Amino acid sequence: MSTLSRIRRRLPRSTGPRAVVPASAGVCSAGAVAAALTGHDGIATALLALLGGVIVAALLMLYRRLAKVQKAGVAAQWDLRTTVEEMQRRLVAAVERERLTAGDRHLELAEAIARVRQLTDRKAGSAQVLSLPREFEATVQLFQGFIPRAPMPSSGDFALNPTDLLELLHLIRTRRPRLVLELGSGTSSVWIAYALEKSGGRLVSLDHEPGYAYRTRAALATHGLTEIAEVRDAPLTPVGIDGRDYSWYDPEALADLHDIDFVLIDGPPAATGPDARYPALHMIEKRLADQATIVFDDAGRPDEQAALADWTQRYDGLTREGELLGRHAVLTFARPPAMATVRG
Repeated sequence: MSTLSRIRRRLPRSTGPRAVVPASAGVCSAGAVAAALTGHDGIATALLALLGGVIVAALLMLYRRLAKVQKAGVAAQWDLRTTVEEMQRRLVAAVERERLTAGDRHLELAEAIARVRQLTDRKAGSAQVLSLPREFEATVQLFQGFIPRAPMPSSGDFALNPTDLLELLHLIRTRRPRLVLELGSGTSSVWIAYALEKSGGRLVSLDHEPGYAYRTRAALATHGLTEIAEVRDAPLTPVGIDGRDYSWYDPEALADLHDIDFVLIDGPPAATGPDARYPALHMIEKRLADQATIVFDDAGRPDEQAALADWTQRYDGLTREGELLGRHAVLTFARPPAMATVRG
């Protein structure tokens, strides 16, 4: 048996590829030296040639390993780049959403300030000027209560001003009505619907102008409040009270409503005729719950003052509360026990 064969037999049979190459190189080197010392030059030359082949094989293996490492590194780099780009896209989208939300809130406040400035330019009377800080403060407080899901419609002018809205929403939050009737739709419809969404309840608004009713419905849909509030078309029709005809909302729009425990009287407009809002309590009294709250807007005008005086004399269970803010009157309706029994 040759020296090379004896050395090979001593190697562990389970030697892996990483150990085979250096072991083979060692065997070839040792064999070549042994063969040269014993005078077997041919064997020594062959072993040296074999050693060269082993070295070449080792270099090829090293090259392949380096190629795999490089390929794995490129793949890992690509995965990392993809992950970073996805995170960047998500971050940019989140920042953009927050920016748009903040922009909407800023736009709403800017519009409120612009309306206040317009009021100052248009009506420079002392009463209007003195009310400007209060209206601005009320606007800020209104938006502190929640974040609208879309830009809010304008307040002021023909709509309830911020001060009136602030107290109106306070009454709804504290008294938690189940059914709110609003006479005259608009900006207040959206605010009331948001308040009822939190406290639980339903809003029905009447409007005699199809155009206003359509715009209010669109605003409610934009804010996702159609499950809370509805706007009904109610054209003005003659209604008779104590031998006199008044132009008021079609009573058919109220036909299915009962146990109304909160009413906002903000229509019809005074431009539709004298005593435009006087019929309200006469038309809805039987549809009220035994306990109800009535908010009467523009209570300082002569027609509204006359209506309040007549109502409080005519209905024993109707009393006027002390208002906190605004230009409206807050009334409490409590049906007398005997009348509640008859009604039930």
